[in-house]
Amino acid sequence: MNAPLMNSTAPRFIRLAETDRARIDFYIDGFSAHALEGDTLMVAILNNSGHLRESEFGDGHRSGFCMMGACQDCWVWTETGSRLRACGTAVSSGLQIFTR
Repeated sequence: MNAPLMNSTAPRFIRLAETDRARIDFYIDGFSAHALEGDTLMVAILNNSGHLRESEFGDGHRSGFCMMGACQDCWVWTETGSRLRACGTAVSSGLQIFTR
């Protein structure tokens, strides 16, 4: 099981299968995290944290909703400020994601 990020609850997802895929290291809010090749950002973040992101409209945690890119609940940001839909974007090595 992955260790939770600092100031976070236990991971929302726990991987039970497909553990033989290549490991990919990336960053969430400046903290080191890892995923497996083929994971979406949503799966990767929720395997490392108790929530996907912080709401920009209040103080609530968000964890995605529709899982197909329509609801816009899974937006995360890159180090350059670009937004990505976590449910449809594959995680890549060295990627730096910000959730707030």
